[in-house]
Amino acid sequence: MTASTSGPAVADASARRKAHRKLLTAGLIGSSIEWYDFFVYGTAAALVFPTVFFPQSSAFAATLLAFSTFAVGFIARPLGGILAGHYGDKIGRKPMVVICLLLMGVATFAIGCLPSAHTIGAAAPILLVSLRFLQGLSCGGQWGGIVLLLTESAGPKKRGFAGTFGQMGVPLGLVLGNLMMIAASTGMPDDAFESWGWRVPFWFSIVLFPVVLYIHTKVEDSPEFKQLQNEVEAKREDSGTVAQAPLAEAVRGHWRRILLGAGLLAATNSAFYVAIAGFVSYGSQPAAKGGLGMDRDVILTCIMVTSVVMPLVIMWAGKMSDRVGRRPLILVGAGALMVWAFPFFWLAETTNGPLLCVAMMVSSVGQALTYGPLAAFMGELFEPRVRYSAASLAYQLAAVVVSGFTPLIMTAIIADTRSTSGVSLFLIVMAAITLASAFFLRETNPREVREDPDAVPGRLAATR
Repeated sequence: MTASTSGPAVADASARRKAHRKLLTAGLIGSSIEWYDFFVYGTAAALVFPTVFFPQSSAFAATLLAFSTFAVGFIARPLGGILAGHYGDKIGRKPMVVICLLLMGVATFAIGCLPSAHTIGAAAPILLVSLRFLQGLSCGGQWGGIVLLLTESAGPKKRGFAGTFGQMGVPLGLVLGNLMMIAASTGMPDDAFESWGWRVPFWFSIVLFPVVLYIHTKVEDSPEFKQLQNEVEAKREDSGTVAQAPLAEAVRGHWRRILLGAGLLAATNSAFYVAIAGFVSYGSQPAAKGGLGMDRDVILTCIMVTSVVMPLVIMWAGKMSDRVGRRPLILVGAGALMVWAFPFFWLAETTNGPLLCVAMMVSSVGQALTYGPLAAFMGELFEPRVRYSAASLAYQLAAVVVSGFTPLIMTAIIADTRSTSGVSLFLIVMAAITLASAFFLRETNPREVREDPDAVPGRLAATR
């Protein structure tokens, strides 16, 4: 290469690196605020929605009803994944990310504006459920779009690391949600918090709109999808072109891998929602009502502390998956969650704040080891033409089957048995499902691929 050509080449490479760093940053911020919007609902459902939207019910029934509206979001997520996956595989990843982020911001802000049941009666919970359904649609569609934009735009040896910038949005969104809830409730009488204080965190979602505008105007679609589009324009009819019915093709050709992909999330999703939703309700309820009588701010602070550490472990796990493979990290994380299922409640039920933090910290490390490599692993399991549809369907099936009903299951078990032992057994079963799923799936980044500088992870797995 001559001096005259090396300069532009270096400048071009530098521009690509700069653009990718901006994409990683936008993906992290957008994912964090999206998950903040989704999770702040769970905290509000545990703390104030029983009295705001179901004041005529008993404490136990109101809690179940509030968590039922929480579960509606998870029921909607597979539909959101199906819709966004279908169009994301046909018209691109970026357009669906923009639509989903915009829908989430509008729905969350509107929840903060809802009148209570005391004001408009039964219309209040009906509107709440409707807006929660829109949140679920948005959340179901955004995950696949963001992680595919990140991983498909990264170099083949850095997909695990790049995918974590979408995965880290989960704990960071949780941190933001808890910070806002703590700030809204601190120094405020309970009646003021139940009247208007809880609404402030929902109004905060307006900050999502500048991120949407940036992604819409500054971010390009992933190179892999643009390659598929170019093949269509060139009228190539081989298997690499854009799928016309991606969901049907994904289910028909990859149903087993989709189910196993959903199983990969069983351990981390169940442990996560036990901690951030189920335990918030159980721990903060008075002992006379079957709870532990802990200060809700102590519980929220413990969740926040562990959620600060979790992104670091997620990033490390994703980066390590580029070096040692995806499955080893998932197996270790699921194994840790299985072992920790009983000790978690042994420490948490002491009602001691520091011990609760230890319980949640160990659990969050296990969750992060499993969750970190999943963005790259899930995408690599499927070929690009149906990747958005298949990966989203697998991810959102786990959301509706495991995540949405975990707080309800936990509440029902404790109410029926007056013990958390059944909840621990439930967590063990979920961890076993993840272990079995990882065992039966092929490694998408095996040693021969990692050691070959030209090999692309998932290339073989996605076509088998």
